[in-house]
Amino acid sequence: MSDADWSAIVLTLKLATLTTVLLLLLGTPVAWWLARTRSRLKGVVGAVVAMPLVLPPSVIGFYLLVLMGPNGPVGQFTQSLGLGLLPFTFSGLVIASLLYSLPFVVQPVQNAFEAIGERPLEVAATLRAGTLDAFFHVILPLAKPGYLTAAVLGFAHTVGEFGVVLMIGGNIPGATRVVSVQIYDHVEALEYTQAHWLSAGMLVFSFVVLLSMHWLTSRRRAA
Repeated sequence: MSDADWSAIVLTLKLATLTTVLLLLLGTPVAWWLARTRSRLKGVVGAVVAMPLVLPPSVIGFYLLVLMGPNGPVGQFTQSLGLGLLPFTFSGLVIASLLYSLPFVVQPVQNAFEAIGERPLEVAATLRAGTLDAFFHVILPLAKPGYLTAAVLGFAHTVGEFGVVLMIGGNIPGATRVVSVQIYDHVEALEYTQAHWLSAGMLVFSFVVLLSMHWLTSRRRAA
């Protein structure tokens, strides 16, 4: 493989790792609220979180370009802070990946929280555990399988992105060109051997992800 291929692989792993970590941090309060709230807004918020599952990536990418462009509210805000524009930057890729992979992290964590139920919190309350203490020492350990599933799905989904990252990040070598875009470039240039190497790597990666998901599911049922 060429230096450009390795650069795309490194950038993809960096993007997927950062996106997954941020989603686990930012998605936890959202998942907790969705799992416990009785608000009438639960359906609305849940639908917003799940929208990337049904929206075409090009639609998400288009509206992100509008929002983060020079005339969009986000673009004007970042320019007023002296940060410039986010499209066609790594930061823009991260934001797009956070939105596009959101349901793949929030929903498994939400399901894990819902499966725990009220009983562990009631027991913790009888032992005079505070809200945060009960959450970090009771809920999080019990929700560990859900977090593992969320991390695997979030990472894998980010690695496999194409439409959103192409529209927001473009095709800048070493800055925004990820593996999926690099494969597209090889095919366009009729460089099928290089495309085969990267595609085979993605194929193996996908198989490992699915195998890991099966293993996690089996462990959860056996527990």
